[in-house]
Amino acid sequence: MAKVHFIAVGGSVMHQLAIALKIKGYQVTGSDDEIYEPAKGNLAQAGILPASMGWDESRITADLDAVILGMHARADNPELLKAKELGLKIYSFPEYIYQESLEKKRVVVGGSHGKTTTTAMIMHVLQQAGQAFDYLVGARLAGFAQSVNITDAPVIVCEGDEYPASIIEKRPKFHFLHPHVAVLTGIAWDHINVFPTFENYLEQFAIFLRTMKAGSTLIYNNTDPELVKLVQAEGLHLKLVPYDIPPHVIDNGVTTVTFGDQQSALEVFGDHNLLNMHAARLVCNELGISDETFLKAIATFKGAAKRLELVGKNDHCAIYRDFAHAPSKVKATISALRDQYPNRKLIGVLELHTYSSLNAEFMVQYQGCMDKADVAVVFYSKHALEIKRMPPLEADVVAQGFGRPDLNIFTSREHLTAFLDKQEYQDANLLMMSSGDYEGLDVNSLKKYI
Repeated sequence: MAKVHFIAVGGSVMHQLAIALKIKGYQVTGSDDEIYEPAKGNLAQAGILPASMGWDESRITADLDAVILGMHARADNPELLKAKELGLKIYSFPEYIYQESLEKKRVVVGGSHGKTTTTAMIMHVLQQAGQAFDYLVGARLAGFAQSVNITDAPVIVCEGDEYPASIIEKRPKFHFLHPHVAVLTGIAWDHINVFPTFENYLEQFAIFLRTMKAGSTLIYNNTDPELVKLVQAEGLHLKLVPYDIPPHVIDNGVTTVTFGDQQSALEVFGDHNLLNMHAARLVCNELGISDETFLKAIATFKGAAKRLELVGKNDHCAIYRDFAHAPSKVKATISALRDQYPNRKLIGVLELHTYSSLNAEFMVQYQGCMDKADVAVVFYSKHALEIKRMPPLEADVVAQGFGRPDLNIFTSREHLTAFLDKQEYQDANLLMMSSGDYEGLDVNSLKKYI
């Protein structure tokens, strides 16, 4: 029985891997300096919650087969130093996933946007089709007990994150997964605290393509000129499968998509989701799923959590929330709602919460991205700036960056909610976009507007 120890086991994906390995039959231990819910409860239920918080080098013993290092463990972590001293095998999360999938067909979904949704679509269809597969995805999905599953299945489907793997392994996570089938959804500069220039960010995707084995399949978004240019420069050793927005019609707020002589109404919508779905269909084709089976299954896909998630609706108003924070995601999400409900007013609210989005120099990247909203609101909290040790962000810099003189800017939850209370919601949609929580605003409380 393999014996594995997790340093910083409380991470959102780390603890899911720990549970998956325990279910597989491994002997699993872990440590962390602090563990929050839901990880704490999940680990307790699996019987692998550490008895005490903090680091203890006595947990690191010579009989460990692997030590898996989480993102927030520091380089001077005493357990990490002990593992190095003993010469143990130390893996970042993606390095270990690769070790577990050496004998599997590996599917990796990368790109700056749409990774989680595309991965979720593939998983949903494979599950509906009764295919055995392992997976790694960045969100909890309906119908799946965990966000990581490791079994003896012949296929693994992974969301390929470009963020660094660990404190001692600064290369992006998706560089370690070595796919047989890869998806690239598009490239839009993000994570500027890690990749200070666009060229530096672009290079990570170039490396990903260069290190794919000749003859492997690359499914890529043909509507993204930057990505097309990169594929032509770095991907000619691969089997190239381009995709674009498939034929579809929108009638009374419902999108119906067509592939060949097959068609299906969808529960999700927007050009970005149609692109995600086209990529998912091509992956499923590679895994032996017919278009007929794919369309029957995708018709019941409701979306990943916080990805254009319906909070509530009535006959004349709908409220959605979305994880969008990067400029390309904000633009795509607003466009999706505008196209789906062309005759309704659109009130778009964006919280600036990430390091990139709170950076004054990055603000120009948001130019025009909220233009399709009738009422545009940007919210950011001074507390978020303080936590990230960033300088104050002036409202006029934000307004200039977005290129909207009528932009409504708020820095307190009370002012934001007072503004929303005053809006007219007859024949209107409200879209709340954030990777944060608007200083503790319960989005479900906004149902009062319907």
